Amino acid sequence: MKQSIYTIIENEALTSSIYRMVLEGDTSSLTNSGQFINIKLDGFFLRRPISVCDYDENTLTIIYKVVGHGTESLSQYKKGQTLDILCGLGNGYDTSLSGDSPLLVGGGVGVPPLYHLAKSLIAQGKSVQIILGFNTAEEVFYEAEFAQLGAKVYVATVDGSKGTKGFVTDALALTSPYSYVYTCGPEPMLKALYGKTDVSGQYSFEERMGCGFGACMGCTCETKYGHKRICKDGPVLVKEEIIW
Repeated sequence: MKQSIYTIIENEALTSSIYRMVLEGDTSSLTNSGQFINIKLDGFFLRRPISVCDYDENTLTIIYKVVGHGTESLSQYKKGQTLDILCGLGNGYDTSLSGDSPLLVGGGVGVPPLYHLAKSLIAQGKSVQIILGFNTAEEVFYEAEFAQLGAKVYVATVDGSKGTKGFVTDALALTSPYSYVYTCGPEPMLKALYGKTDVSGQYSFEERMGCGFGACMGCTCETKYGHKRICKDGPVLVKEEIIW
């Protein structure tokens, strides 16, 4: 973890409620896909944890949804403004366990951390499939970006306005055999996917957090191997340790 000041390069709307922000600064503490940052916002006591979508030596990209006053405030920040950020939080995904044909599954704002993961797996020569789940066609984002990486992309929408009608589990029937599952999204989606897949995998959980680095214990959950802090020991848990 490292605390630094980052400069906003871009902060644009992808849909009516989804924004992409690109920040310039020290990314040396980012070591794995699936890690997150914790952003200090003027006028708010608690920082806002946001998953990292992509990063390189000098920049990082986040994609976030406006759901409350904090993220609404974040959406108003302009190019050139700066943010105080705790960077490199969480454990991230372990790509060494993927096998040759991993399946990635993201729901809503669980989609962004899978982008850098897909990029890394494809760079390793893996055959990557990904299912993106949304409520409606209007909410769909990054379908083309995943395809440009070389991933086979499937979209599911609850109302059927784009792709498979239903949930991400309904799109499983379209996929080729897969060796491993990487996923991020709301807990009901993770639980349903857990029950519908018979291979191992890594599940990234979304929890309300206080500090974001393991000090306050506010995001502690029970696993088969004892209590773990989602912010520090997670947010990624392996399938075999999850207790629903």
